[in-house]
Amino acid sequence: MKAVVYRIYGPAEVLQVEEFENPVPKDNEILIKVRAAEATKADCEMRSFHFPVKWFWLPLRIALGIRKPKNPILGGYFSGEVESIGKGVSKFKKGDRIFGATKLRMGAYGEYLCLPANYTLATIPSNMSFEEAAAVPLGGLNALHFMRRANVYKGETVLVNGAGGSIGAFGVQIAKAMGAEVTAVDSAIKEQMLRDIGADHFIDYAKENFAKSGRTYDVIFNMVARNSYSESINALKPKGRYLTANPKVSDMLRTFLTSLFTKKSATFAFAGEEEEELIALKEMIEAGKLKPVVDKVYPMEQAAEAHRRVETEQRIGTVVIAVGS
Repeated sequence: MKAVVYRIYGPAEVLQVEEFENPVPKDNEILIKVRAAEATKADCEMRSFHFPVKWFWLPLRIALGIRKPKNPILGGYFSGEVESIGKGVSKFKKGDRIFGATKLRMGAYGEYLCLPANYTLATIPSNMSFEEAAAVPLGGLNALHFMRRANVYKGETVLVNGAGGSIGAFGVQIAKAMGAEVTAVDSAIKEQMLRDIGADHFIDYAKENFAKSGRTYDVIFNMVARNSYSESINALKPKGRYLTANPKVSDMLRTFLTSLFTKKSATFAFAGEEEEELIALKEMIEAGKLKPVVDKVYPMEQAAEAHRRVETEQRIGTVVIAVGS
Protein backbone atom coordinates (compact mmCIF):
# COMPACT_ATOMS: atom_id res chain seq x y z
CA MET A 1 0.00 0.00 0.00
CA LYS A 2 0.96 3.67 -0.34
CA ALA A 3 1.08 6.02 2.62
CA VAL A 4 2.04 9.63 3.29
CA VAL A 5 4.84 9.60 5.85
CA TYR A 6 7.16 11.93 7.77
CA ARG A 7 10.52 10.47 8.75
CA ILE A 8 11.82 13.61 10.45
CA TYR A 9 10.20 16.57 12.19
CA GLY A 10 10.05 19.65 10.04
CA PRO A 11 8.10 21.76 7.54
CA ALA A 12 5.44 20.40 5.21
CA GLU A 13 8.11 19.38 2.71
CA VAL A 14 9.15 16.43 4.92
CA LEU A 15 5.96 14.63 3.89
CA GLN A 16 6.48 12.01 1.21
CA VAL A 17 4.68 8.97 -0.24
CA GLU A 18 6.19 5.55 0.47
CA GLU A 19 5.23 1.91 -0.08
CA PHE A 20 4.33 -0.40 2.83
CA GLU A 21 3.02 -3.94 3.20
CA ASN A 22 -0.72 -4.12 3.73
CA PRO A 23 -1.62 -4.61 7.40
CA VAL A 24 -3.43 -7.78 8.52
CA PRO A 25 -6.36 -7.50 10.96
CA LYS A 26 -6.31 -9.34 14.30
CA ASP A 27 -9.34 -11.33 15.45
CA ASN A 28 -10.99 -8.22 16.98
CA GLU A 29 -10.02 -5.83 14.18
CA ILE A 30 -11.27 -4.69 10.81
CA LEU A 31 -9.12 -3.88 7.79
CA ILE A 32 -10.21 -0.58 6.26
CA LYS A 33 -9.51 0.66 2.76
CA VAL A 34 -9.10 4.35 3.52
CA ARG A 35 -10.68 6.72 1.00
CA ALA A 36 -10.16 10.11 2.65
CA ALA A 37 -8.54 11.64 5.74
CA GLU A 38 -8.78 15.09 7.28
CA ALA A 39 -5.54 17.09 7.34
CA THR A 40 -5.77 18.58 10.82
CA LYS A 41 -3.92 21.24 12.75
CA ALA A 42 -2.81 18.46 15.12
CA ASP A 43 -1.27 16.58 12.18
CA CYS A 44 0.69 19.71 11.29
CA GLU A 45 1.80 20.20 14.89
CA MET A 46 3.02 16.61 15.17
CA ARG A 47 4.82 16.81 11.84
CA SER A 48 6.64 20.02 12.77
CA PHE A 49 6.75 19.27 16.50
CA HIS A 50 5.50 22.77 17.19
CA PHE A 51 2.67 22.95 19.72
CA PRO A 52 0.91 26.04 21.11
CA VAL A 53 0.85 24.58 24.64
CA LYS A 54 4.55 24.44 25.51
CA TRP A 55 4.33 22.42 28.71
CA PHE A 56 3.35 19.34 26.64
CA TRP A 57 6.78 19.40 24.97
CA LEU A 58 8.59 16.71 26.99
CA PRO A 59 5.79 14.14 27.33
CA LEU A 60 4.93 14.58 23.67
CA ARG A 61 8.53 14.15 22.61
CA ILE A 62 8.73 10.92 24.57
CA ALA A 63 5.39 9.71 23.17
CA LEU A 64 5.96 10.68 19.54
CA GLY A 65 9.69 9.98 19.29
CA ILE A 66 12.77 11.68 20.72
CA ARG A 67 14.92 11.94 17.59
CA LYS A 68 12.42 10.98 14.91
CA PRO A 69 8.74 9.99 14.73
CA LYS A 70 7.94 6.54 16.11
CA ASN A 71 4.86 6.26 13.89
CA PRO A 72 5.59 7.90 10.54
CA ILE A 73 1.99 7.72 9.23
CA LEU A 74 -0.24 10.57 10.39
CA GLY A 75 -4.03 10.80 10.19
CA GLY A 76 -6.53 10.46 13.00
CA TYR A 77 -9.88 11.03 11.24
CA PHE A 78 -11.00 9.25 8.09
CA SER A 79 -13.59 7.57 5.92
CA GLY A 80 -13.31 4.36 3.95
CA GLU A 81 -14.65 0.88 3.26
CA VAL A 82 -14.35 -2.33 5.27
CA GLU A 83 -11.99 -4.57 3.29
CA SER A 84 -12.04 -7.57 5.65
CA ILE A 85 -12.83 -8.43 9.27
CA GLY A 86 -11.22 -10.53 11.99
CA LYS A 87 -12.99 -13.74 12.96
CA GLY A 88 -14.22 -12.21 16.22
CA VAL A 89 -15.95 -9.23 14.56
CA SER A 90 -19.70 -9.15 13.95
CA LYS A 91 -20.32 -5.41 14.09
CA PHE A 92 -19.25 -4.69 10.50
CA LYS A 93 -19.09 -6.58 7.23
CA LYS A 94 -17.00 -6.34 4.09
CA GLY A 95 -18.07 -3.40 1.93
CA ASP A 96 -19.50 -1.25 4.72
CA ARG A 97 -18.79 2.46 4.18
CA ILE A 98 -17.52 3.77 7.52
CA PHE A 99 -15.98 6.84 9.12
CA GLY A 100 -14.43 7.56 12.47
CA ALA A 101 -11.35 8.16 14.59
CA THR A 102 -8.13 6.17 14.94
CA LYS A 103 -7.46 7.54 18.46
CA LEU A 104 -3.73 7.36 19.19
CA ARG A 105 -3.03 4.79 16.47
CA MET A 106 -3.10 7.40 13.71
CA GLY A 107 -2.38 5.87 10.28
CA ALA A 108 -5.24 7.30 8.20
CA TYR A 109 -2.81 8.79 5.66
CA GLY A 110 -2.27 5.23 4.43
CA GLU A 111 -4.36 3.28 1.90
CA TYR A 112 -5.12 0.55 4.45
CA LEU A 113 -5.66 0.70 8.18
CA CYS A 114 -6.43 -1.86 10.89
CA LEU A 115 -8.53 -0.80 13.87
CA PRO A 116 -10.35 -2.64 16.66
CA ALA A 117 -14.04 -2.94 15.81
CA ASN A 118 -14.97 -1.29 19.13
CA TYR A 119 -13.21 1.97 18.24
CA THR A 120 -15.18 5.15 17.42
CA LEU A 121 -16.54 3.93 14.09
CA ALA A 122 -19.93 4.11 12.37
CA THR A 123 -21.40 3.73 8.92
CA ILE A 124 -21.27 6.88 6.80
CA PRO A 125 -24.45 9.00 6.55
CA SER A 126 -26.38 8.00 3.46
CA ASN A 127 -26.20 11.52 2.01
CA MET A 128 -22.40 11.98 2.15
CA SER A 129 -19.34 11.34 0.00
CA PHE A 130 -16.14 9.87 1.43
CA GLU A 131 -14.50 13.30 1.35
CA GLU A 132 -17.38 14.91 3.25
CA ALA A 133 -17.50 12.06 5.78
CA ALA A 134 -13.78 12.39 6.57
CA ALA A 135 -14.43 16.04 7.49
CA VAL A 136 -16.91 15.11 10.24
CA PRO A 137 -15.31 13.16 13.13
CA LEU A 138 -12.76 15.66 14.49
CA GLY A 139 -14.92 18.76 14.42
CA GLY A 140 -18.21 17.01 15.04
CA LEU A 141 -17.16 14.86 17.98
CA ASN A 142 -15.42 17.70 19.79
CA ALA A 143 -18.14 20.27 19.16
CA LEU A 144 -20.90 17.89 20.24
CA HIS A 145 -18.98 17.05 23.42
CA PHE A 146 -18.62 20.69 24.43
CA MET A 147 -22.10 21.80 23.42
CA ARG A 148 -23.58 18.98 25.48
CA ARG A 149 -21.48 20.04 28.46
CA ALA A 150 -22.70 23.60 27.98
CA ASN A 151 -26.28 22.29 28.21
CA VAL A 152 -27.49 24.97 25.80
CA TYR A 153 -31.16 25.98 26.10
CA LYS A 154 -33.39 27.34 23.37
CA GLY A 155 -33.07 31.11 23.14
CA GLU A 156 -29.69 31.35 24.85
CA THR A 157 -26.81 33.30 23.32
CA VAL A 158 -23.71 31.34 22.31
CA LEU A 159 -20.44 32.82 21.06
CA VAL A 160 -17.99 30.57 19.20
CA ASN A 161 -14.45 31.98 19.11
CA GLY A 162 -12.45 30.44 16.26
CA ALA A 163 -15.69 29.49 14.53
CA GLY A 164 -14.15 28.87 11.12
CA GLY A 165 -12.09 25.83 12.10
CA SER A 166 -13.10 22.16 12.08
CA ILE A 167 -14.50 22.21 15.61
CA GLY A 168 -15.86 25.74 15.54
CA ALA A 169 -17.95 25.25 12.40
CA PHE A 170 -19.69 22.27 13.94
CA GLY A 171 -20.05 24.19 17.20
CA VAL A 172 -21.99 26.90 15.36
CA GLN A 173 -24.32 24.35 13.76
CA ILE A 174 -24.89 22.27 16.89
CA ALA A 175 -25.62 25.37 18.98
CA LYS A 176 -28.14 26.46 16.33
CA ALA A 177 -29.71 23.00 16.34
CA MET A 178 -30.12 23.38 20.12
CA GLY A 179 -32.04 26.59 19.54
CA ALA A 180 -29.37 29.15 20.43
CA GLU A 181 -28.66 32.57 18.94
CA VAL A 182 -25.09 32.18 17.70
CA THR A 183 -22.28 34.71 17.26
CA ALA A 184 -19.25 33.52 15.29
CA VAL A 185 -15.80 35.07 15.72
CA ASP A 186 -13.10 34.55 13.09
CA SER A 187 -11.34 36.26 10.17
CA ALA A 188 -13.34 38.23 7.63
CA ILE A 189 -12.77 35.73 4.81
CA LYS A 190 -14.87 33.17 6.71
CA GLU A 191 -17.89 35.37 7.38
CA GLN A 192 -20.07 34.20 4.48
CA MET A 193 -19.38 30.53 5.17
CA LEU A 194 -20.28 30.95 8.85
CA ARG A 195 -23.47 32.81 8.03
CA ASP A 196 -24.35 30.11 5.50
CA ILE A 197 -24.13 27.39 8.18
CA GLY A 198 -26.27 29.31 10.64
CA ALA A 199 -24.36 32.04 12.47
CA ASP A 200 -26.74 34.87 13.40
CA HIS A 201 -23.95 37.38 14.03
CA PHE A 202 -20.32 37.64 12.95
CA ILE A 203 -17.34 39.42 14.54
CA ASP A 204 -14.08 39.95 12.68
CA TYR A 205 -11.45 39.49 15.39
CA ALA A 206 -9.03 41.75 13.50
CA LYS A 207 -11.43 44.67 13.91
CA GLU A 208 -13.16 44.00 17.21
CA ASN A 209 -12.41 42.26 20.50
CA PHE A 210 -15.68 40.50 21.33
CA ALA A 211 -14.82 40.52 25.04
CA LYS A 212 -14.59 44.32 25.12
CA SER A 213 -17.74 45.08 23.14
CA GLY A 214 -19.99 45.29 26.20
CA ARG A 215 -22.14 42.38 25.00
CA THR A 216 -22.46 39.30 27.21
CA TYR A 217 -23.30 35.68 26.42
CA ASP A 218 -24.77 32.62 28.09
CA VAL A 219 -22.09 30.39 26.59
CA ILE A 220 -18.63 31.12 25.17
CA PHE A 221 -16.96 28.25 23.31
CA ASN A 222 -13.30 29.01 22.65
CA MET A 223 -10.84 27.33 20.27
CA VAL A 224 -8.16 30.05 20.25
CA ALA A 225 -5.07 29.30 22.36
CA ARG A 226 -4.06 32.96 22.74
CA ASN A 227 -7.52 34.02 23.91
CA SER A 228 -7.68 35.99 27.19
CA TYR A 229 -9.35 33.84 29.84
CA SER A 230 -10.25 36.70 32.16
CA GLU A 231 -11.74 38.81 29.36
CA SER A 232 -13.88 35.89 28.21
CA ILE A 233 -15.15 35.19 31.72
CA ASN A 234 -16.08 38.87 32.05
CA ALA A 235 -18.06 38.58 28.80
CA LEU A 236 -20.32 35.91 30.29
CA LYS A 237 -23.73 36.57 31.77
CA PRO A 238 -24.03 36.03 35.58
CA LYS A 239 -24.60 32.28 35.24
CA GLY A 240 -22.73 31.85 31.97
CA ARG A 241 -20.62 28.89 30.89
CA TYR A 242 -17.14 29.06 29.38
CA LEU A 243 -15.71 26.09 27.49
CA THR A 244 -12.27 25.93 25.94
CA ALA A 245 -10.91 23.25 23.63
CA ASN A 246 -7.41 24.73 23.50
CA PRO A 247 -6.45 25.74 27.06
CA LYS A 248 -3.20 27.08 28.45
CA VAL A 249 -1.99 25.49 31.72
CA SER A 250 -2.92 28.63 33.64
CA ASP A 251 -6.41 28.50 32.14
CA MET A 252 -6.84 24.89 33.28
CA LEU A 253 -6.18 25.96 36.86
CA ARG A 254 -8.41 29.01 36.61
CA THR A 255 -11.39 26.98 35.39
CA PHE A 256 -11.58 25.28 38.78
CA LEU A 257 -11.43 28.58 40.62
CA THR A 258 -14.10 30.14 38.41
CA SER A 259 -16.50 27.25 38.95
CA LEU A 260 -15.75 27.09 42.68
CA PHE A 261 -15.97 30.75 43.65
CA THR A 262 -18.41 32.31 41.16
CA LYS A 263 -21.85 31.56 39.74
CA LYS A 264 -20.23 31.15 36.34
CA SER A 265 -18.75 27.84 35.22
CA ALA A 266 -15.70 26.98 33.14
CA THR A 267 -14.41 23.70 31.73
CA PHE A 268 -11.66 22.36 29.50
CA ALA A 269 -12.70 18.68 29.71
CA PHE A 270 -11.41 17.05 26.54
CA ALA A 271 -13.69 15.02 24.29
CA GLY A 272 -13.70 11.26 24.72
CA GLU A 273 -14.75 10.81 21.08
CA GLU A 274 -17.28 8.06 21.80
CA GLU A 275 -19.16 5.87 19.34
CA GLU A 276 -22.51 7.12 20.63
CA GLU A 277 -21.49 10.68 19.78
CA LEU A 278 -20.49 9.70 16.24
CA ILE A 279 -23.83 7.95 15.72
CA ALA A 280 -25.62 11.06 17.03
CA LEU A 281 -23.71 13.17 14.49
CA LYS A 282 -24.67 10.75 11.71
CA GLU A 283 -28.34 11.08 12.65
CA MET A 284 -28.13 14.89 12.74
CA ILE A 285 -26.46 14.93 9.31
CA GLU A 286 -29.07 12.64 7.79
CA ALA A 287 -31.78 14.86 9.30
CA GLY A 288 -30.23 17.90 7.59
CA LYS A 289 -29.22 19.62 10.84
CA LEU A 290 -25.46 19.45 10.24
CA LYS A 291 -23.13 19.49 7.28
CA PRO A 292 -19.35 19.53 6.97
CA VAL A 293 -17.70 22.39 5.12
CA VAL A 294 -14.91 21.07 2.89
CA ASP A 295 -12.40 23.68 1.78
CA LYS A 296 -10.22 21.66 -0.59
CA VAL A 297 -9.40 18.03 -1.39
CA TYR A 298 -5.79 17.11 -2.21
CA PRO A 299 -4.37 13.84 -3.59
CA MET A 300 -1.81 11.99 -1.46
CA GLU A 301 1.03 13.32 -3.59
CA GLN A 302 0.04 16.87 -2.57
CA ALA A 303 -0.16 16.20 1.18
CA ALA A 304 2.49 18.86 1.82
CA GLU A 305 0.31 21.43 0.08
CA ALA A 306 -2.65 20.30 2.18
CA HIS A 307 -0.61 20.90 5.35
CA ARG A 308 0.45 24.32 4.14
CA ARG A 309 -3.18 25.17 3.50
CA VAL A 310 -4.09 24.20 7.06
CA GLU A 311 -1.21 26.18 8.54
CA THR A 312 -1.98 29.41 6.69
CA GLU A 313 -5.42 29.57 8.35
CA GLN A 314 -6.80 30.79 5.02
CA ARG A 315 -8.92 27.68 4.57
CA ILE A 316 -12.67 28.07 4.56
CA GLY A 317 -13.66 24.75 6.03
CA THR A 318 -11.86 21.43 6.36
CA VAL A 319 -8.88 20.28 4.27
CA VAL A 320 -9.11 16.67 3.15
CA ILE A 321 -6.56 14.27 1.65
CA ALA A 322 -7.98 11.79 -0.87
CA VAL A 323 -6.27 8.49 -0.09
CA GLY A 324 -5.75 5.77 -2.66
CA SER A 325 -7.44 5.63 -6.05
